[in-house]
Order: sequence, then C-alpha cells, then structure tokens
Amino acid sequence: MRKTTVLVVDDEETLLHFMRRNLEARGFRVITARDGMEALHAFEQHQPDLIILDLLMPRMDGMEVLRRIRRHNTVPIIVLTALDEEGDKITALEQGADDYLTKPFSVGELLARVHAVLRRARWAESRGEEENIIRVGDVELDVEGHRAYHGGQVLDLTPTEFNLLHTLMRHKGRVLPHRWLLQHVWGEEYSDAVEYLRVYIGRLRKKLGETPEHRHIWTEPGVGYWFE
Repeated sequence: MRKTTVLVVDDEETLLHFMRRNLEARGFRVITARDGMEALHAFEQHQPDLIILDLLMPRMDGMEVLRRIRRHNTVPIIVLTALDEEGDKITALEQGADDYLTKPFSVGELLARVHAVLRRARWAESRGEEENIIRVGDVELDVEGHRAYHGGQVLDLTPTEFNLLHTLMRHKGRVLPHRWLLQHVWGEEYSDAVEYLRVYIGRLRKKLGETPEHRHIWTEPGVGYWFE
C-alpha cells in the first residue's frame, strides 16, 4: 500500500526532526526541506500529498513558496506560525493555505491537523456517490470529476474550496449557519473557527468573479451564508 507523502519545511533542525520522527512513527513517508528554494525543488521532485510549511525561512519565505505552489497546484498545505503572527495566519489562508499550526504545538495538535486536512482532501475526491452534476445559474459542479465551472470556464479550487462550494450548492437557497458549515466542511473540531469560513468565502467569491451586481454567495449577517 502506498504511503502518504508529507513534505515538511522548516529551518529549525530540532522541530524538523520532531515532526519527521512523529509522522514516520504513524506510517507517513516524510520528505524534509530547510528553506524555501529547497522546498520548491522537493515539491517538484516528490509531488507530496501534504505540505507542512514554516512561514519564516531563509532564501525564500514560506508565503512566497505558498504563492508559487498555488499558481499551479491544489495540494493541501498547513502553515506554521508563531503566536504573535495573527496577521500572517489570515494572509496565508487568503493565499491558499488549508490550515495553520501555531508554534509551539504538541504531537497531538500536529497529528490532528494533518489528519483533518487529509480527510477533507479525500472527502472532496470521493463525492461521486450522491449526485454527479449540480448546476446553479452559471456555476456547474462535476462532483465525480471534482471539477467546478463558472460560465463554462474551469475554476481552480483547492479541496477545501471545492468542499465548501459543493456544500453551499447542494443546499442552494437555504441559509447555512456558520457553525454548521464549519462542522460539515472542516470537521467538529473547527466549529468555532469562524475566521476560516470568512476567509474561504472570500476566496470563493473572488474566484467566482463576484461583484455587488452579480453575486452567488449571499450573507445573512450574524447567521451564515447561502448560494443563489
């Protein structure tokens, strides 16, 4: 059976060893890199299933690595941030990160984030059992093919973006509460992480090319969102 490959990128040798040791002990294949340039090379060479990426590194910082990978690839990415980098967390999510871990973190936190992100990615790839094609206006979702289209053009969506769009479209016309959306798209442990939802709704709106005159995702203030 093929092992899940994780690319771990951090310039702190101790932390790199900590993550590698604990992930390998749980059956993952782990590739490591110590700076941004090395990370891009390792990504191209190994095509990992998941990337754990520190934001503060020499040669090329993690934010630039994130931007470059997101231009062409939707691989799940967890970024590592320090306690005082709240702005960096939001920026990273807006640039396409799927999740973040705040240093210092425990083995339990690391494994919980890894499993949650991989679960969302695999969930997005296995939605063919319900309905194959969903259409709402000029937006079309090919669930089995894991493709989204807007006006006939393919939308470049990460697995979590696809999951969120699918959930909204499957319940079109219904207001879906913040907590309900977080639990169904991210998982029970994310039920209070409203910043994830706000950022991802913004990312979807941008990719759908929404304007005040032409909108698909609507906000019910203080309650949730619906797709029309």
